[in-house]
Amino acid sequence: MRGRADIMKKKLNLSKAAPWLSAIGLFVLWELIVRIFNIPPYVLPTPSESIIVGWQFHEAIWMHAVHTLYTTLAGFAIAVVFGVVLGALVGSSRAIYDAANPLLVGFNSVPKVALVPVLVMWFGIGTVPAIITAFLISFFPIVVNVATGLATLEPELRDVLRSLGATRRDILVKVGFPRAMPYFFASLKVAITLAFVGSVISETVASNVGVGYLMLSASSKFNMPLVFAGLLVIAVMGIAMYEIFNVIERRSTKWANRGNQNI
Repeated sequence: MRGRADIMKKKLNLSKAAPWLSAIGLFVLWELIVRIFNIPPYVLPTPSESIIVGWQFHEAIWMHAVHTLYTTLAGFAIAVVFGVVLGALVGSSRAIYDAANPLLVGFNSVPKVALVPVLVMWFGIGTVPAIITAFLISFFPIVVNVATGLATLEPELRDVLRSLGATRRDILVKVGFPRAMPYFFASLKVAITLAFVGSVISETVASNVGVGYLMLSASSKFNMPLVFAGLLVIAVMGIAMYEIFNVIERRSTKWANRGNQNI
């Protein structure tokens, strides 16, 4: 019995160390490839060069990173509210689904970078286009997942609840939304990473602040280590936000996880 507990403990420790080991392995492989093939820094810098340059410009990177995080979270928050409301409407009504689904799919197919110049014409260069771009690129997964969670409620369960006197609103609020929570949190983890993509795209096109602007400015000076430092900062922020929602999901939807068995 104790031996089995030790094995489980080792597996748990290995699973916790796996992300760090994979990241370290990636950086080591990256470093070796650049050095072995003698790739110039202006083409592909080593991770060590990017980290060193990132530390040299840490004050500027910090300022731009804070702005990017702000615009990303602002756009993401709007996307969550809009996505939940629209997803609830689409998932609870077949007529709304038929009417809205082609529009949503068509709008999501439009490259958001093509909308940035339009947003600049409407709102000017700065923070607002970045927030709107982050919103536009991240709300679709939330709508789809919330609608899917509500629409897949079993008809038999609906019939039983209605026979017990439950109204349509009762079914939606007390059964539909709790059942859709795993779908909702799954969409949040996807949407937050897309929100970073949207804000950085806007910053590279129409902003004078943010990590996207920093990377564009650095690339114009052929300072590729600083460009990759910006990329690493974006990656770290994305991973951090993803993990935050992952932790919230595990604590909020324990009932949906029947252990840690491999599929």
